[in-house]
Amino acid sequence: MYRDNTLIPTEAIRLAALGALATRDMHYGELAEDVRHFTQRIVGPSLDLVGTPLELLIVEGLIEPVDGKGMEDNARLRITEAGHAEMVRLMTSSVRAPINDINKLIIALKMRFLHLLNAEDRQEQVDILVEMIERELARLTDLRASDSGDRGHFFDWLDQDIAATRERLAWFKDLQNRVA
Repeated sequence: MYRDNTLIPTEAIRLAALGALATRDMHYGELAEDVRHFTQRIVGPSLDLVGTPLELLIVEGLIEPVDGKGMEDNARLRITEAGHAEMVRLMTSSVRAPINDINKLIIALKMRFLHLLNAEDRQEQVDILVEMIERELARLTDLRASDSGDRGHFFDWLDQDIAATRERLAWFKDLQNRVA
């Protein structure tokens, strides 16, 4: 994590693997496919997301084979107690504005695994996301207000982005009320 407690791309991959195993045991190949499929559908293929090999998660004691050894025999894997603690640590990290592809993936992972957190952590994460989107909206509206002159289609595009951010904020505020 960066000093401000935000995830880096390789930690997003770790979260994807640990969160998936926190929901159920999976065979090695199934887990690798789940992580790849989810991340690529959110951000597309990305060299930034060449994550920690699942074998390293085994060596670190975060996941363990239930039957077999690992990749070579497509062992069934499960998350360990240490892995669950790491998953919670990653889930309770911050997200930084502006929303880029990696942050979009982190938010998607938080939404996918939010139910795995206790009520207090769940509420805190939604609060953090609301604050982040409010900062994003403030940044965009400040840009809209401070920019002068003809920018071609820039203002049209910016207005669309502001509208989408307002809609996202409304959705997250509704979620904030639902998890309270």
